[in-house]
Amino acid sequence: MLALHSKIPQEIFKQVRGIEIKTRKLVNEIFSGQYSSVFKGKGMEFAQVREYQEGDDPKLIDWNVSAKTGNLHTKEFMEERELTVMIMIDASRSLFFGSRKNLKSEIAAELAALFAFSAIRNNDKVGLLIFTDRIEKFIPPRKGQRTILRLIREILAFEPEGNSTNLSAGIEFLGKVLKRRSICFLMSDFLTSEPYLDPLRALGKRHDLILVRLSDRLENEFPFAGRFYLQDLETQQVRLVNLNSLARLESLRNKARAQSEVWKKEMQKYGLDIIQVCAGEPYVSQLLSFFKTRARRLK
Repeated sequence: MLALHSKIPQEIFKQVRGIEIKTRKLVNEIFSGQYSSVFKGKGMEFAQVREYQEGDDPKLIDWNVSAKTGNLHTKEFMEERELTVMIMIDASRSLFFGSRKNLKSEIAAELAALFAFSAIRNNDKVGLLIFTDRIEKFIPPRKGQRTILRLIREILAFEPEGNSTNLSAGIEFLGKVLKRRSICFLMSDFLTSEPYLDPLRALGKRHDLILVRLSDRLENEFPFAGRFYLQDLETQQVRLVNLNSLARLESLRNKARAQSEVWKKEMQKYGLDIIQVCAGEPYVSQLLSFFKTRARRLK
């Protein structure tokens, strides 16, 4: 049940409510089991002692209890399930773009809700980091549905102070504040010339890091040839692009695809998981593919 403060703008309230309904349905029907199967607990903890049965591991026999009762008893352990999930969102101005139904920032809010509801359903903690070229907002990991609704609200209503992207700033900040191994979903379009590979690799060694690359079809595939004025949402600079032939248009498309492929291979080289989502297009199949690929790797 959605319970938010009355001062929240009605438009944001409706968006939060819509995302809650949509993502909760996806979690209940599809992703809850997938999540728990690929994100394991941090270890095993003692559960109880019971009588030894044929086939039990002799190494787990509790000799003290067995001596007291006169019957063999064995120790039982269960997975220590509680995990910490951190959702990292690049909120630079380039995320506030969308040529179809949704902005990239709106898709980020949906995916954040989906991951968060999956985590809470498995009794995990969830936190949020929003950054641009600076740290904009940090909410420490907590449990409970109210935490999720607050995260969604913060993402949707967020007005960044910074315009540009500094992935290193967000990555390094999280590396300092996280004291225990966590699952980190980093959502960005990764459209930056600033170096970030070294801190990214460092974070990936200490934590379970998943890169969620948000894109828009128009960023890589101009629909037709011609002359365009394009504005950089982060620098506000405007430039004229002349695609006066189909050949130049196709050359630009090929260059964009090649850059995307190079980025993907670079990330995979360092063992980082990637989910690629295009704004305005269905993303369920991409998420299922990620879960299935990861599950196979863990076997």
